[in-house]
Amino acid sequence: MKKTLLTAGFIALMGTSAMADGIGVSMALFDDNFLTVLRNGIQKQADAAGLKVQIEDAQNDVAKQLDQINNFIASGVTAIIVNPVDTSATQAMSDAAAAANIPLVYVNRQPINVDTLPANQAFVASNEVDSGTLETKEVCRLFKEAGKTEANVYVMMGELSNQAAVQRTADIHDVIGGPDCGVKINIIDEQTANWSRDQAQTLMTNWLSAGAAFDGVIANNDEMAIGAIQAMKAANIDMKSVVVGGVDATQDALAAMQAGDLDATVFQNAAGQGAGALDAAVKLSKGEAVEHKVYVPFELVTPANVADYAAKN
Repeated sequence: MKKTLLTAGFIALMGTSAMADGIGVSMALFDDNFLTVLRNGIQKQADAAGLKVQIEDAQNDVAKQLDQINNFIASGVTAIIVNPVDTSATQAMSDAAAAANIPLVYVNRQPINVDTLPANQAFVASNEVDSGTLETKEVCRLFKEAGKTEANVYVMMGELSNQAAVQRTADIHDVIGGPDCGVKINIIDEQTANWSRDQAQTLMTNWLSAGAAFDGVIANNDEMAIGAIQAMKAANIDMKSVVVGGVDATQDALAAMQAGDLDATVFQNAAGQGAGALDAAVKLSKGEAVEHKVYVPFELVTPANVADYAAKN
């Protein structure tokens, strides 16, 4: 039930008129660096193909997002793309679209009902089992390279209602509890900072005030990793003395890595996910079969290859 996204499929659809009535897109939040890249990826591909898309901001409000979907249905769109606010609240969205026989594509955040999606619904993202795994294995490698046999870390989680946060945190535990890490890693504390740079900075400041000795921070995304870095630098901590990992490989994260502050991140192809979601929506609107799960691979980014990713976002 998975395949790697190929751009050829989208290119083949360029110039079609299947979306003459437009595609409705509901994004969980406009004010998010990663989701902005994803949203721009949808718009860019739609513009290139001459397709009409209406993109709306749900402002992290589940009820508002459901209203947007119902409004799209009422206006007669030919397909809907949703980046869910709350992945546990997607059943109602699927039911509404199915009742109207309008194709629905979830993007980036896995819906709770992903394994029971109707034939004309799909999920386009990157496999979160790989994200936290790649990140944490690199953290283990860095500790081992530094000669450590044991390390203490803090873990920053994303929104707990979000499947990606749950899975990435599980990945961290799986890697450090498994045979491949090679270093005994102790989690001092793990708390949510809701994907937010500001909340992560506050959380890290609170952890620092507790005075516990630590060797690194493993964050579910780059924004939180950057917030942690800002707090540590404000406390005059030498960033060479700690290991910090994130996920997404945003432009800000790549800059932090090039500055020597961020040690590991994982490239999640936001633009590719956006293009893949549009591709799936077009195909479904034409009655074509689409895999229920379409995965865009994650890729580990380190100081050794960071230059290769600077132009990808």
